[in-house]
Amino acid sequence: MIKLYGVPRSRAMRCLWMLEELGLPYENVKTDFATGATREPVYLRINPNGHIPALDDDGVVLWESMAINLYLARKYDKGLWPRTLADEGRALQWSFWVMTEAEEPVITALLHRRVFPEAQRSAAKAADAGERFKRPLAVLDGALADTSYLLGDVFTVADLNVASVLAWVPLAGLDLAGAPRANDWLRRCTARPALARAQSA
Repeated sequence: MIKLYGVPRSRAMRCLWMLEELGLPYENVKTDFATGATREPVYLRINPNGHIPALDDDGVVLWESMAINLYLARKYDKGLWPRTLADEGRALQWSFWVMTEAEEPVITALLHRRVFPEAQRSAAKAADAGERFKRPLAVLDGALADTSYLLGDVFTVADLNVASVLAWVPLAGLDLAGAPRANDWLRRCTARPALARAQSA
């Protein structure tokens, strides 16, 4: 039985989404950073970084949510893994890109508009994050100019990984109106039944 350590309202969500897309049996071992569970010795033996998610697939232990998803998509391929070496490279490219270019402004806006207590929020930091988000959003919108999904006409691990980060955009109060293709793409990705199942895990 695959074990996925984490809780849905965290980066573990993207791994739960992948497991649901693949239709794999798994156990979600509830491990919440907010309760200090990620700092317990028993969990630190699984992920010495003290973060979630972590995966245990019959003794193969992995951490880092994007790495977990790429591993699962390749090992248990149900059409989510790219069919060519070039597209494998693009799937890696988009997975790294969303973490290095898009996640930080999205999370910063989310923290300062929704998560932090009022006294710790900074409207200036949220506004700055919104401005910085415009550049990666334009890159994504441009990439979808001639294709339905990031690697072509079929939803793949590249779409899941990128959409799992941008799924926080509405809660972060970021505007997608200027990027209609990215907006439509995100709506289609986040409407997938597997994501709804993962959110209720």
